[in-house]
Amino acid sequence: MSESSSFPYATYLDVKFPPSTLVDVPALVRACKHPWYNQTLCRVNDSVVRLGIFHGEYHWHAHRDDDEFFFVLEGNLFIDLQEESVELVKWQGYVVPRGTSHRTRAPQRAVVLMVETASIIPTGDGSTNHFRKGEP
Repeated sequence: MSESSSFPYATYLDVKFPPSTLVDVPALVRACKHPWYNQTLCRVNDSVVRLGIFHGEYHWHAHRDDDEFFFVLEGNLFIDLQEESVELVKWQGYVVPRGTSHRTRAPQRAVVLMVETASIIPTGDGSTNHFRKGEP
């Protein structure tokens, strides 16, 4: 995948699991067929936990007011920054500081948890957004 003005991502901002509900990540991973899937799992105070199932690369973007945390459950995830690339393997995490231009890449399928403010725009500030609500 390469950068384009139309984002080919399956991004679901609806909260899939309300409080006091079992969050079944393996079932979501098994059901997912899209190469770049992002589903909000639950809300925790003013933040959300999102599940990402990635294969390919995301476009360069930044979040002016928000930090973003990535934690790898399966596979490898690269976070490209202006001056370096950070490689995360299973059980590793990384915080991209607010205002930092970055993109994520997964040469093979990767399963990632993300923690960020509920108001964050996943494609970055000022982008044209294409979000969906529903199933994988």
